[in-house]
Amino acid sequence: MKKKTHYFLLLLLLCLQAPFLKAQGDFPNENFIYADYIRSVQFHIEGLYLSYPIIELGGAARVTLAFDDLDGDTKDYFYKVVHCDRDWKPSQLAELEYVEGYTEERIQNFQFSFKSLWPYTHYELTLPNQDTRFTKSGNYLLLVYDDTYDRQLVLARRFVVVDPRVSIDPRVLRASQVSKFRTHQEIDFVVNHEQFKIQNPMAEIRATVLQNGRWDNALTDIAPKFIRANALLFDHQDVVVFPGGKEFRFLDLRSLRLVSFNVYSVERTDESIIVQLKYDEPRSGQAHTSFKDLNGNFVIETTDQPDNNLSAEYVEAVFYLKKPEPYFGKEVYLFGGLTDWTALPEYRMEYNEQLGAYVGQALLKQGYYDYAYATLPLPANNKDKVGQNRQPDITEVEGTWHETENQYTILIYYRPFGSRYDQVIGSLSFTSDL
Repeated sequence: MKKKTHYFLLLLLLCLQAPFLKAQGDFPNENFIYADYIRSVQFHIEGLYLSYPIIELGGAARVTLAFDDLDGDTKDYFYKVVHCDRDWKPSQLAELEYVEGYTEERIQNFQFSFKSLWPYTHYELTLPNQDTRFTKSGNYLLLVYDDTYDRQLVLARRFVVVDPRVSIDPRVLRASQVSKFRTHQEIDFVVNHEQFKIQNPMAEIRATVLQNGRWDNALTDIAPKFIRANALLFDHQDVVVFPGGKEFRFLDLRSLRLVSFNVYSVERTDESIIVQLKYDEPRSGQAHTSFKDLNGNFVIETTDQPDNNLSAEYVEAVFYLKKPEPYFGKEVYLFGGLTDWTALPEYRMEYNEQLGAYVGQALLKQGYYDYAYATLPLPANNKDKVGQNRQPDITEVEGTWHETENQYTILIYYRPFGSRYDQVIGSLSFTSDL
C-alpha cells in the first residue's frame, strides 16, 4: 500500500510540474548576471580556480560559486538548482528525482570586506552540500535569488554533473576546408564504450564541444559519423571547427603599488581608484606569437593585502584600442570571461576622434584578467537590443591562427528510448597542443 502511495505522489508531482515548466518561456538558461551590484562572479571546481564547473556524480569534487555584493550590506540570497536537458531547457524530471535534500536553500556563507576603499560583501556556496545532493547526471542550472524584499533573480550559472560510462579519445587537426586551413582548428574524437551497451547510437548519443569553456559559441547536437564495435567515431568534415583566435591580452591588477608593464597610471581619490591602461592595437595583421594565457579566464588575487576575497580593491580600469578610423558598421566591445562571454552594453567601447582610439571602462576587482576586443555589426534599427541575435567576433581585431593554444571540452549525452532526460556519460577537457 505504501509503495502505491509513493508512485501516486510522484505522478502527481510530475503533473503539477509540467504546466509550470511549459509556462517558462523566458527561462533563464544562460550564464548571466541580472543585478548590477553583483560582481566578480567565479564558478569552478572547488580549489581549482581555472577549471570549468563539471563534476562527477557521487564523486569527491564539488563546485564553488563566489560573488561580491557591492551594496556592502546583507541580503537574503537563496539558490535553486534545476535539472535541464542537453538544450538547457528544464527536463521532465521532478525535483525529488534529481536531488536528495533541497533544491532551494539560503546562502549562509558570507563575509564583509575590510581594508578596502569600496565596501562589499563576499558570498560563497559549494555544491553538493549537506542540504543538496545530486542523484542524476546531466545539465544543471544554478539560480541565485535576492529574497530580501521581492524575490528577484540576480545570477544564473550553468554546470554539468557527469556519470562517467565512456572514454573519449580526441585529436586536434588543422581544418579540412582549404579556406580555414591556416585559421581554424578541427576536433575529431572517438567515444569508447566497451563496458556500456548502447542500443541505437545514432538516435541516442549526442555530443557538445566547447572552446575555452564558452557556451555562446559551443557546437551542440553532434551525432556520431561512424559506428564500430564498442566505439563511436565523430570524424566529421568541417563540422566541429572553431576559429583558432589568438592568445588573449592580459591585465595584471594584483598590485596597485608595483604596476604591470601595460598599465600607464594608477590614480587614487577619496572615492575610487582609476587604472589607465596603455594603448592596445589591433593584432589581426600581426604574426602569431605563442605565450601562456588563461584562455580568456580571470583569477581574483591581490599581493597588496593578505586576503584575496575580502581585501582586494575594486578599480575602474580604462581600456584603449588605438584605431586611426572606427570600424565601418561595427561596434567594439571588451570581451572575455570578465564579461561572461557576452557583448554587454557596459563594456561597449566608444570611439574618441581626438585620441584616435576606442575607449572603454570596466569595474574590476584586483586580480589577473585575460581579455580581447570583439566586434558586432550595428543593429538593423534602434529597436534591436545590443548583442541580440548578433555573434561577437574577436577575429576582426585580434586575428586568428591555427597555432593558437585553446582548451576544448567534450560532453557526451545519452538518452535511451523512453527516457525522460539526457544523461551525461562522458566528459573530457584538453588543450589544442596535446
